[in-house]
Amino acid sequence: MTGPVRTRFAPSPTGELHIGGLRTALFGWAFVQANGGEFVLRIEDTDRSRYVEGSVENIYEGLRWLGIEWNEGPDVGGPHGPYVQSERLDKYHAVADELRARGRAYRCYCTSERLAQLRKDQQKDGLAPGYDGRCRRLSDDEAEERARSEPFVVRFRMDRTGVTTFPDLIRGDVTFQNSLQDDFVILKTDGFPTYHLAMLVDDHDMEITHVIRAEEWLASGPRHLQLYEAMGWEPPRFAHLPLLVDRDGRKLSKRSGDVAALDYRENGYLPEAMLNFLAFLGWSLDDHTTHITAEEFSRVFTLDRVVPNPAFFDVERLDALNGHYIRALAPEAWCELVAGCLDRDLPAAVPRPLDRDLVTAVAPLLQERVARLGEVAGLVRFFFDLADYPASLLTERINGDTELAARTLDAALAALEGVTPEAWAPEPVEAALRSLQDTLDLKLRKFVSVLYVAIMGAPRGIPLFDSVALLGRDESIARLQAAREKLG
Repeated sequence: MTGPVRTRFAPSPTGELHIGGLRTALFGWAFVQANGGEFVLRIEDTDRSRYVEGSVENIYEGLRWLGIEWNEGPDVGGPHGPYVQSERLDKYHAVADELRARGRAYRCYCTSERLAQLRKDQQKDGLAPGYDGRCRRLSDDEAEERARSEPFVVRFRMDRTGVTTFPDLIRGDVTFQNSLQDDFVILKTDGFPTYHLAMLVDDHDMEITHVIRAEEWLASGPRHLQLYEAMGWEPPRFAHLPLLVDRDGRKLSKRSGDVAALDYRENGYLPEAMLNFLAFLGWSLDDHTTHITAEEFSRVFTLDRVVPNPAFFDVERLDALNGHYIRALAPEAWCELVAGCLDRDLPAAVPRPLDRDLVTAVAPLLQERVARLGEVAGLVRFFFDLADYPASLLTERINGDTELAARTLDAALAALEGVTPEAWAPEPVEAALRSLQDTLDLKLRKFVSVLYVAIMGAPRGIPLFDSVALLGRDESIARLQAAREKLG
C-alpha cells in the first residue's frame, strides 16, 4: 500500500466504551502519531438488536477524556464517509452481489431451527460446530426461485483446501487449516452486513493500511484474507493486541470488576494516569521506563515492542500511577480538582458554595495521601458535616477500653482549652495534643484513634493536628465534648 499510514478504531455502540477498547484505540492513535498518519473513527452499528442509545456519545467522551482525537469520523466528517455503518448499506449490498457473481458467495435458506439442530448433532457427535454447506450446492436457478418467497442470508464460500497463513505484526505468521473453516454469513436476513463484510468494505474504501484490533479477531484471519482475495483487493496489515486479564488470568469482564472506560474517570482516575497505565499493557519502551506522557508515547510507540502475552490489568499499579500524577500536580491545579470533587461528592445537605478558604487550606493535606479523586470527599467531609457515629467506634482501636477513651478525651479537652483563641494554630495545637503522652503516660499511637473518631468520625484520616487547627477552637472542643458525652 502507498500513501500515509491510516488506522481506525471501529467500536460498536452496544453499551459503554470498554477499557479494553480504549487501550486498542490508544495504540492505534499512537501508531498513527508516531508515523505521521491519519486516525479514523468508525461506528459499527450493524447489530441493531444490541444498539444502545447514547453509546456513540459515550465513545466520543471516553476517547476525548484520554486526549484521543481523530482525523475523520462521524462528528468531524472526512473524504471517506459516511463513518456510520448503518448509513453505508448500499455499499455492502453491492459487494455481496459482486461476490455472488464471482461464485464466492451464495444465498442460504436454512432456518434457525435447522441450524440449531445441526449444532446439537455436531456436539453430540463430537464435531466442531459450523455450517455444513447445504445451500452452497443449490443451483443458481433454484436459489433465485426460492429468493422470491423465502428469507435468506448470504454466506461466503470459503476455499476449504490447503492452508491460509495470516501474517500478524505482533505474532508473526499464523497458519490455519482451511478444512476447519466453514461458510460464514456476510449478509443477514434484515439486509445488514455482519462484521466480516462491513469490515472488508469499509477498510478498503477508507484506505486503511493497518488494522490494530483485539486478539479475539485473530481466529477470523482466514475469513478476512479470503474475502480480500475474492475481491482482488490488497489487505491491510494486521496487528492483534494481547488480551487483558485479571489477577486470576481470566479475560477482563464485567464480572471481574469495572470495565467501562468512563467508570474510571468517575472513580477518580486522572487521564494522564490512565494513559500511562494502558500504554504499558502489552507494550514497553525498554526495561526500565515506567512513566510516560501522551506526547512521549505518541512519539516512540512501535508495534514491534508489543508482545502477544496476556497483559495483567493491575488495579494496584493504576492506583500507584494515579497517586504519582496527583502528587505531580501544581498546587493551584490540585486545589481546583479538590474543589470540584467536594462540590460534586459532598452530601447535598452541605451548604453551597463551599468555603473556598477552607478548601484551599485542606487541599495540601490530601495531595500526598490520596490515590484517587473519589477518596477526597470521604476524607474531608468532617470539616463540613460530621456524620454521627456509635460510641463503640471511640474504643474500637483500643480494645474496647472505655476508661482510656474517657481519660483521653478529658485530657484533650483540658489541653486544647489551654490554647487561647489568639494562639490557635497548627503548632500550638500539636504541642497541646502531644502533651497527652505525658498526662496519660502512653505513646500517642496508643490513644490517638480516640481523637480521630471524636474529630473526624473515623479512627484514621488526614493529619490530625492540622485538621484540629483548621476546624477551629470552638468546633474542636465541641466535638470532643460530644464524644465524651457518648461515653457517659
